[in-house]
Amino acid sequence: MRAALIGAGKFGSMFLSQVPTTPGLEIAGIVDLSPDRAREACRSVGWDEARLSATKFTNDAAEAINRDDVEVIIEATGHPAAGIRHARLAIKARKHIVTVNVEADALVGPLLAEDARRAGVVYSLAYGDQPALTAELVDWARAAGFGVVAAGKGTKYLPLYHSVTPDDVWAHYGLTPDEAERAGMNPQMFNSFLDGTKSAIEMVAIANATGLDVPGKGLEFPPCGVDDLPHVLRPRSAGGVLDHAGMVEVVSSIERDGRPVFRDLRWGVYVVIEAPNDYAASCFKQYGLKTDDSGRYAAMYKPYHLIGLELGISVLSAALRGEPTGQPREFRGDVVSVAKRDLKPGEMLDGEGGYTVWGRAVPAQTSLALGALPIGLAHRLPLTRNVPQGEVVRWSDVDITRADLLMGEAIKTRRAMEALRCGKETPEGVLETACV
Repeated sequence: MRAALIGAGKFGSMFLSQVPTTPGLEIAGIVDLSPDRAREACRSVGWDEARLSATKFTNDAAEAINRDDVEVIIEATGHPAAGIRHARLAIKARKHIVTVNVEADALVGPLLAEDARRAGVVYSLAYGDQPALTAELVDWARAAGFGVVAAGKGTKYLPLYHSVTPDDVWAHYGLTPDEAERAGMNPQMFNSFLDGTKSAIEMVAIANATGLDVPGKGLEFPPCGVDDLPHVLRPRSAGGVLDHAGMVEVVSSIERDGRPVFRDLRWGVYVVIEAPNDYAASCFKQYGLKTDDSGRYAAMYKPYHLIGLELGISVLSAALRGEPTGQPREFRGDVVSVAKRDLKPGEMLDGEGGYTVWGRAVPAQTSLALGALPIGLAHRLPLTRNVPQGEVVRWSDVDITRADLLMGEAIKTRRAMEALRCGKETPEGVLETACV
């Protein structure tokens, strides 16, 4: 089975390290803005010269996607607009697409997945990343006959993180700027992990893939260890923090005062399940599951995720089984752009983890009713109005005519998905007003 990888960063490099020990898997081509850097990344993870010589290194994604000997495309750039273009090219070429680019998936994944189904190819979330692992737990729970009360992941969170910028991010990781630079760590990318944006993107990907709901006012990030999952993540009517059963949520590994949570789930994923009857509840107790005080809510979790080291499972599942490891089925959630500080006309938005906005997860109907600008499109667009700190940036607050060609394509694709969601298709796939 032959695949092509687009983006040889950290996630891609971890995947490449496993290729020599995965029987039957070959990488026909690697696409990167710097082919030489990608070649060195392969050497650094243990590739020998024979394997390097058998692999085509290029900066031309279209060339790699359209190769006759490539079955699966792995999109690992992390850039939402680029991810959309690459996915659409892959689907047009009748190639399976495994997206590490959850930023693109949260923006237009439901539309891309439907296009792939119509083309007879697989569009898949990337195993090893938290959305696919969480979707797997949800599938397990439902297939076993349990009601899914909540699902999500853990992270390190405090409310003040929403305003952190790349200038002060490293102090929250316990690093100096020099240490981070020597380690090759990108401050904006790591800030998107910290300021809540990445968590919002991943929870929306899970909601769209599983049919679970996004909290109406955004993620709450309750501090919670693994033993307390069934107690905290149950409906408010039962004593928990959820609006109702069947929601996504992220749990924090630190208390609001900064103390560490006991037995935290910072690196893992979870699902909270409900016993469908008294007999199943009694089995929870007999087999040692941690439950809430009623005995009816329990949790299963995976304490770690190995990101790129596990990605081969998605690639092989798509090629050999024709099955995704999670994929969006409906447009249930969205990630809207929220001002980190008072923003003024003429300022340029700088995307996930930057200086201007962070991403909040909300229900799709809320985003559409607000006319909110998705975080995946908050790249190099100038503001036309004042946006106070903490307010949602709207389509009407930016000048989309200033978008470059790549971003323009992404905007058109997103508008087409919005039009389909609202039942208002136009010849250009453009939605002129927010739908309610």
